[in-house]
Amino acid sequence: MNRITVNPEDQLKELKRGAFEILPEDEMLKKLKKSFEAQKPLIIKFGADPSRPDIHLGHTVVLQKLRLLQDFGHEVYFLIGDYTAQIGDPTGKNKTRPILTAEEVILNAQTYKEQVGKVLDMTKTKVVFNKDWLGKFSGLDLIQLMSKATVGAILQRDDFSKRYNNSEAIYLHEFVYPILQGFDSVHLKADLELGGTDQTFNLMMGRHLQYAYGQDAQCILTMPLIEGTDGVHKMSKSMDNYISLTDTPTNMFGKIMSISDELMKKYYLLLSRRPALEVEAIVAGLTSGTAHPMEAKKTLAAEITGYYHGEAAGKEEREKFEARFSKKQIPDDIQTIHKGAGAINLLDLFVELELIKSKSEGRRLIQQNAVKVNFENHTTENLELQASSEVILKIGKLRMLKIVVA
Repeated sequence: MNRITVNPEDQLKELKRGAFEILPEDEMLKKLKKSFEAQKPLIIKFGADPSRPDIHLGHTVVLQKLRLLQDFGHEVYFLIGDYTAQIGDPTGKNKTRPILTAEEVILNAQTYKEQVGKVLDMTKTKVVFNKDWLGKFSGLDLIQLMSKATVGAILQRDDFSKRYNNSEAIYLHEFVYPILQGFDSVHLKADLELGGTDQTFNLMMGRHLQYAYGQDAQCILTMPLIEGTDGVHKMSKSMDNYISLTDTPTNMFGKIMSISDELMKKYYLLLSRRPALEVEAIVAGLTSGTAHPMEAKKTLAAEITGYYHGEAAGKEEREKFEARFSKKQIPDDIQTIHKGAGAINLLDLFVELELIKSKSEGRRLIQQNAVKVNFENHTTENLELQASSEVILKIGKLRMLKIVVA
């Protein structure tokens, strides 16, 4: 058994760093004190619905807390909802989610396990599948479980209430999902469950059912959803604003460098593994203006890249970035094209080469002074190419292009 050496108050302080809510906080401190005095680790539950096999930095906000709890000596149960994934979590959905096949769930679950190993210590992680117990439920077992919750309570969920008020279909199997997820906490006898703020209702259902079954109720810790590289929408693959754990070191570093200075503070709070006091000092320095934003961002980008690709890779990417962009050096592998002299439309060229997705994106980049010609801001869509010359184009933080003019 792991020895718990960090005192309860310090554990709570680190857990609160960047957290949206700990419910109830006083009860959580009592659990930590009891665990510390008895040297008995808490049972920590985190449920993953393997409906999508890819993990990005947004997912790691919660995973980082789980790793912290592991480091404190607590037992982390990484619960893969292979049974509930075949129902589909309706959380945050304005329509019924498609049901996965058993084969899809198994394939996604295996990929998920491999990727979370980039954050969690898998030698200390107990991976469990809720099909092992929920799959044994009889019809009567399910009815008895459902008798522990009311329709009124289920309809309090924001997504359900909106659909109900809009006369949109809600199917009975969707009501079952949060109840089954809650029963997972009963089965594991969880002391603490973690999730995003969009999972609060489901996490509280676990607490409610533990009361109903005569257990000590779990506390819950929710983490905020993190915005993606656009700084507006929640990080997601569908919004194409995500930073994947499988990104190359260069892409991961560059994407982090592309975020706004204001969002960088949130990334420090939620993605850095430094101690809380150290992170608070960095954020305070950025807020007061005593810390240089560009230096802080390069440090963060190197740090996060180092987590997933090794410390040496993070350091190397920082050096490469500074050489390419801060010192205006041109990379050896720069994309090169040949053009004749005369006027060209930059937006047509960028779209043709798939450097941007649309002309509207290109116009926005020009307005933001993010398009540079020979490292100087360029404020129009057109460019006059002079014969027997070379032109270096820089688009945003990451993309560079050389035009060799005949």
